[in-house]
Amino acid sequence: MLLKTFGWSFAITALGLVAAVFYGGWTAFGIVAILAVLEISLSFDNAVVNAGILKKMSAFWQKIFLTVGVLIAVFGMRLVFPVVIVAISAKMGPVEAVDLALNNKDRYQQLVTDAHPAIAAFGGMFLLMIFLDFIFEDRDIQWLRWIERPLAKLGKVDMLSVCIALIVLLITSFTFATHAHQHGGAHVDKAQTVLIAGIAGLITYMVVGGLSGYFEDKLEEEEEREHEEEEEAARSGKQKPAVVLAGQAAFFMFLYLEVLDASFSFDGVIGAFAITNDIVLMALGLGIGAMYVRSLTVYLVRQGTLDDYVYLEHGAHYAIGALAVILMVTIQHEINEVITGLVGVVLIAWSFFSSVRRNRALAAAEGTDEKAEVSSGV
Repeated sequence: MLLKTFGWSFAITALGLVAAVFYGGWTAFGIVAILAVLEISLSFDNAVVNAGILKKMSAFWQKIFLTVGVLIAVFGMRLVFPVVIVAISAKMGPVEAVDLALNNKDRYQQLVTDAHPAIAAFGGMFLLMIFLDFIFEDRDIQWLRWIERPLAKLGKVDMLSVCIALIVLLITSFTFATHAHQHGGAHVDKAQTVLIAGIAGLITYMVVGGLSGYFEDKLEEEEEREHEEEEEAARSGKQKPAVVLAGQAAFFMFLYLEVLDASFSFDGVIGAFAITNDIVLMALGLGIGAMYVRSLTVYLVRQGTLDDYVYLEHGAHYAIGALAVILMVTIQHEINEVITGLVGVVLIAWSFFSSVRRNRALAAAEGTDEKAEVSSGV
């Protein structure tokens, strides 16, 4: 079962790691491996959400998502998008950006380094909004209750996450400007760049969230309309072909999934800039991670175990929050790439083992209750 589900992911991993060794030696091997783990850890909640929607779709649309969707995810978001970021931030054409990335790595590295404050502010704000919107939501299941319970109460205040994100951005920008002023003012203009890029990240998050909500509403309307038409057809005796109904609903599901996948993969792409500026290594690592996310989605659907490890989603979002902070800090200070890559792994592992302990405790409690019932019955 595992080999059948993850076979392609294993093959792509082997090819990607071998390509990394040939491209940049064992250092490149390590960076690609860290990027793949980072992408998987950040996108686990994406796999959970995808699986919840994918299980409602027909086999045909599942294959569409796992084939066409992979092409969009790997080549669109993981390969094209980083080039677009560099092209926009460095004010050059995408063809020139690709040419620099492949043929003039020193110049490309310099351009990315110069653009890093804008990239970090843009990505940091986007990731911070994902984390804040998650942590301020009132949930039935809470992992770190001493943190999540009071924050869920605060989350009832409208637009609180946006206000906090803007405050963080202002503080970061002000700190950047003060630091530059103390060093002769050579980079004072960068403070404005950080502020504008951070606001752009916030706007991007709100647009993506709006699109996701739009497709979700359309999906609910389509399912409701389909149900009404089926009831009407049953009363009149003229049944509408089920394939058409399923196709219409599945099409909106597919669109919704692609918007969600783009929003979730965005954090991995942005986070990758905190680890490497090499577009080839970025594409290899994130591509491997994207394949595992797809395989994990299929596995969750086929096993039907979405609710087994309930804290994993929490761990993924805490990893996103940590990565947001790291990106904002790297505007001024360098942080070791290994630390950046491993933070998410540690948080995911912690949430996984917390889920395992929870499951064992529940199983033990159920066993105790059953014994008590048997004893009382005797």
